[in-house]
Parts: sequence; structure tokens; C-alpha cells
Amino acid sequence: MPAAPSDASAPAPDASGARAARRRLRTLAVCAAPVVALLAVAVLAPLPFTIAQPSATVNVLGVDKGQPVITIQGTPTRGTSGQLRMTAIGATGPDVEVRLADVVSGWFRTDRAVMPHDAVYPAGKSDQEIEQHNLSDMKKSQDAATQAALALLHRSPGDVKVGLRLADIGGPSAGLLFALGIVDKLDGDGRGGDLTGGRTIAGTGTIEPDGTVGPVGGVSLKMQAAHRDGATVFLVPKEECSDATGELPKGLRLIPVTNLKGAVGALKDLSAGRPVPSCSS
Repeated sequence: MPAAPSDASAPAPDASGARAARRRLRTLAVCAAPVVALLAVAVLAPLPFTIAQPSATVNVLGVDKGQPVITIQGTPTRGTSGQLRMTAIGATGPDVEVRLADVVSGWFRTDRAVMPHDAVYPAGKSDQEIEQHNLSDMKKSQDAATQAALALLHRSPGDVKVGLRLADIGGPSAGLLFALGIVDKLDGDGRGGDLTGGRTIAGTGTIEPDGTVGPVGGVSLKMQAAHRDGATVFLVPKEECSDATGELPKGLRLIPVTNLKGAVGALKDLSAGRPVPSCSS
């Protein structure tokens, strides 16, 4: 029986499969192109975040950039031992572009914090306007610290002249430490000793003229800076206890405060070996 004639026009099975595979690859490439483009944009485009990290601490009882932080005229002052260290965080500048790699890296590092840009820098403000805003906040903080400290010690601002100076640092977060420094220089622990008890004390917190202490943010990074620079005690606004206890460096003791009088009393009790407040109580 003669063989059936072959159809020369029909494609071989292998050739047909290869063409189908190439079509699928082309389709996949066309579909993937927008995804790749979006990923490239996400990786390369700046994002609305700021990266913060621990920055300087400064002993307000000492000098900064060669100048005393606290100067007092019109009344005798006392020598001090120990330290009262204000703490700060550093952040990428308002015009610095933060990209996806920076954000991902910041999320996985304990010494970095990823923060919304507008939470750090007022929207629509220039670098110069932001700097002026921070310097204005610092000046208000210094004035409030002076008023609060002198009121606590029943001293008249007309008789005691206080000068406060910090180079290259702005914002209101040093208020509590400024006030404690004034108290230590004028009165110590009230019995001839130092308010610090010779310790290195660090902390943060805004202050009002009536002595009220308020939260400032960035506590976990400030505690790292304090621990790095030798502090064993950290004064924290009570409202920020939950943030502080979650990332407390080993060997650093937290003391929550709500006002200047309470902070002074806690440091006196600490020096005398009496119980002091804690964030767990």
C-alpha cells in the first residue's frame, strides 16, 4: 500500500514550539517593561523622608567650641563636678534627596530613624527660613529655662543675669538641661553638693517658664548618643517613657520627669540614695 503523501507546508513540531516560546518571551518582555521602569523610578527617585541619627551631646556645665555654655553675672556661682549633657539628633538636610536604598537601610539599623520629611522640616520653607526657625526656638527655650530656674530658686531676673550659648544647635529640646545647669551652678543640691552627685547625667525635654517639661521626639537616638558619651542616667519627658523603654541601651537608667522641680528633686534623691521615679512605675 503506497505511503500517504506528506504535507510539506505543515511546520515541524519542534519549530512550532520554538516560535510559541519566542512569542511568550516577547509578550513577557513587553509586559515587564513598565514594571521595570516603575522599579527604576522607585529606586532612583527621591522620597519624602529624612534620615535621622544620634548626634552631639554637650555638657551644659562646661564649654562648647571654647566658650562656656552657661554664664551667670550678679551673684556668686559654684564650681561643679559631674556633667549635665544635652542631647541632639542629626538629620539629612531639607534639600538632601533620600532614595529607596537609604530608606531600606534606615529601617534595618538601630542607629537610624526614617522620618517623614514634613515632620522634621516645615513644608515650603527654605533652608534659611528653617535655620531661623530653629534658632528662634532655641532662644525661646533659653529664655524659658532661665525663667524657670530662677523662679524655682526664688531669684530675681533683675539681680541675676544668665547667658546661654550653644554653637551649631537649634530647636527647643535643650530647655530642661539648660534649666538644670543654672540650678546646679547657683544652688547645687542645696546642701553644698552637686546636683549631679558627680555623675554624667543626660536628658532631653522642652521647658516652659513655669517649669513644665514637654516631649521632643527622637528619644531612642538621643539615648544612644548619651550612652556613647558616658551617661549613666537619662532624664526623659514622662510622655515619652514608652518610646524610651523600648530601646533603652544597657547600663542607662531612665528617670521620667514632668517639670523642673520634679527633675531637681529626682536628682537630689538619686545622689542621696533614695528611691527615684522610673518609667515602669
